[in-house]
Amino acid sequence: MFEKVLIVDDHDVVNEGVLAVLKSKGIDQVHKAQYCDEAFLKIKRAVFDNQPFDLLITDLSFKKDYHESKLLSGEDLIAALRPDFPDLQIIVYSMEDRLQKVRILINKHHINSYVCKGRKGATELEKAIECVYNNELFLSPQVENALSSRTNLEITDYDIELIKQLSLGLSQGEISNLLEKNNITPNSLSSVEKRLNKLKDQFKANNSIHLVAIVKDLGLI
Repeated sequence: MFEKVLIVDDHDVVNEGVLAVLKSKGIDQVHKAQYCDEAFLKIKRAVFDNQPFDLLITDLSFKKDYHESKLLSGEDLIAALRPDFPDLQIIVYSMEDRLQKVRILINKHHINSYVCKGRKGATELEKAIECVYNNELFLSPQVENALSSRTNLEITDYDIELIKQLSLGLSQGEISNLLEKNNITPNSLSSVEKRLNKLKDQFKANNSIHLVAIVKDLGLI
């Protein structure tokens, strides 16, 4: 079993819960960090001391406070670590359950498991630890379709934003104005229309309402 683990979460209650799961697996060397920058330095220092961590368990979202940080999220931390620590085993433990986010973390950042916080979070985390130790990928039931062929489509964060605003009842003109206001490009009406039409073709949607329904069913928004 893993010998040395780092938990990164800014909620003490969650940290204690994860700690209890690790203790139940016989893992005694457990360290904690509440900031991603702190976690990054701990991992680098551990390698320098020739006592590297075997496993990282991290949340994705961290509340901003007085502490100045360069790495603002768990995804930032993972992206910063992967080039230098490709063999570090990583489990994401988060409330986030969007399939698109999970797919990016697996395909781009090569995380080893994704566990959703919730009523069964502790049980699923225990399973994830066992799976990762045995070089197997574990996904919570809520996000297990993240790698299915139906969700393996080219869709960007920009696309997600367009469809999300569409689902909120905004017209294409209103979406264009919103994008411009938030300095998101491309934001012209013609760009929005072309992209939404392309997405309709990609998802084989009959209209905008159908597109929103399909994307929601896939858990992308």
